[in-house]
Amino acid sequence: MTQQTAKKNLLKPLGNRVLAKRIEQEEKLKGGIILPDTAKKKQETATVVAVGPGIQSKEGKMIPVPVQVGDMILMDKYSGQEVTIDDEEFVIMKAEDIIAVIQS
Repeated sequence: MTQQTAKKNLLKPLGNRVLAKRIEQEEKLKGGIILPDTAKKKQETATVVAVGPGIQSKEGKMIPVPVQVGDMILMDKYSGQEVTIDDEEFVIMKAEDIIAVIQS
């Protein structure tokens, strides 16, 4: 079992929630100045690590989450709940907080 697989098994999103890992930004500016964590902007791009099963509609049909593991997404800047697992930070958010899937 790989490290990433072990993390997914520890935290499985429910309903229409998604577990994602923010993509880290460059810590150094062009002039060589290093930014402390408190001065950095929150990144809006992330990689999907785990996906919930979806939610049921009023008619009883299952509506799946529109992203899958490995997708790169654009999300609302301050959406979701931040969690730390083994010193790595993740975000759990509703699928509605995902703005777009980034195509490569």
